[in-house]
Amino acid sequence: MGRIPFSWLPMDPAATATLTGAIPPPFPAGASNGAAYCIDPALLASFMPPGTSRQPALLPNPAEAARRRQEEEERAAIRLVHLLVTCTGAIQAGDYSAAQGNLAEARAILGVIQTSAGIGRVAIHFADALAQRLFPAYPHAAAPSAPSPAAPPAELLGHFYDAGPYLNFAYSTANQAILDAFEGCDSVHVVDFALMQGFQWPPLIHALSKRQGGPPRLRVTGIGPHPADGRDELREVGVRLAEIARSMNVPFCFRGVCVDQLDGLSKWMLKAVPGEALAFNSVLQLHRLLVDPDADPAVPAPIDMLLDLVTDLQPRVFTVVEQEADHNRPSLLERFTNALFHYAAMFDSMEAGGARTGAGAVAETYLRGEIFDIVCGEGSARAERHELLGRWKERLARAGLVLVPFGPNELRMAKAQLINATSFSRDGYSILECAGSLALAWHDRPLYAATAWRAAPGGSSAAAAAAVAGTEWRDNNGGSRDRGSYGIGNLAIG
Repeated sequence: MGRIPFSWLPMDPAATATLTGAIPPPFPAGASNGAAYCIDPALLASFMPPGTSRQPALLPNPAEAARRRQEEEERAAIRLVHLLVTCTGAIQAGDYSAAQGNLAEARAILGVIQTSAGIGRVAIHFADALAQRLFPAYPHAAAPSAPSPAAPPAELLGHFYDAGPYLNFAYSTANQAILDAFEGCDSVHVVDFALMQGFQWPPLIHALSKRQGGPPRLRVTGIGPHPADGRDELREVGVRLAEIARSMNVPFCFRGVCVDQLDGLSKWMLKAVPGEALAFNSVLQLHRLLVDPDADPAVPAPIDMLLDLVTDLQPRVFTVVEQEADHNRPSLLERFTNALFHYAAMFDSMEAGGARTGAGAVAETYLRGEIFDIVCGEGSARAERHELLGRWKERLARAGLVLVPFGPNELRMAKAQLINATSFSRDGYSILECAGSLALAWHDRPLYAATAWRAAPGGSSAAAAAAVAGTEWRDNNGGSRDRGSYGIGNLAIG
């Protein structure tokens, strides 16, 4: 699949109308930004997969037929994306009738182009999310498609783990930072903010078993929600980890803690022991504790409550992996356009790895859930509040945490994981660096960012201020990528 070759260009409405002759009108006058968004048609040529439009009438030669077919595909793709963005702007402005018209036309295009690859593959999820968002407010709209049967969250995450290197990068990078922090310690304790199926910990147990001088005593506290069906999944994972540790002669103890929200954790639940080396681990969890950027600052945010707990317990290391994306905007239109580019890159990378059937298809459902939350959720109903590395650095520094730069070991391990992986195509993936942080990138676009932290001496946020320095990702060859401009493939979106 080609990489997404379109760019968003705020344009004068008159200029927009002349772009192709097929572009819908700009947003209604009530739109918040008053701008019309269009797509440069020249940049879409390499994105559309072949064979997505009806065969044209007889043409003089095959080359001419292919050229015209390509032009049809480009026009359809341009109009499809523009209709989805215009629909979003109309919903934001409260013009639901116009939004329904745009969405109906977009769905008509999706009915005749290929949706198993290219622009159609990602657009169908965003169109379905817009339908879900529109229907309650405008009953005249067509009812959204019936949702597919959802697998349990842990199962979805397992399939997502198999669909690409995303979680493998997160787990291996965090584990190396934890190993470095535990060096020379005889008793260690890991608190995992989302144990799920526990995929992260067998490699750590194995590494500790090989430590010179013998393994330490390892305690793992796994956090998870209360069981919904009477099945104690935390205990099941703990039993499996204990069996692995026993087979490797690592002294091991497991404890599960059930909380439905991480801000509900208390110190007494974690049973920290003096003299024990403590590590906190959070993979794709902290963004769920954020609130709207314009929320009342006098009301403590859930993220602040959790970070206060972390700094109070003075861990040797706090490993954090988050989506490198900007989806915590009050404006629906901003969230939608940012999400469209981020998930287009995700789907592109999954498709390049052949993740279309079996585990890959279920993994796509995992991403679809995130898309629906970003597009349909408002206020406290929205959980997927992804933010960029710079904001995370500022937030964690204010909480009294200091960045622990990833060193050569972490970088070497992250690269080795990409080289040694065999279940997906490695072409297009890379590891980027940014002031002690690492990111997994697809064609130089950061997808997931990993950082490691420790409590500042005395909890001083002033001592942590240096952690906010650096917002520019660098590739393996020392090249840089401007954090103010994103692109997929060789095309930047600024």
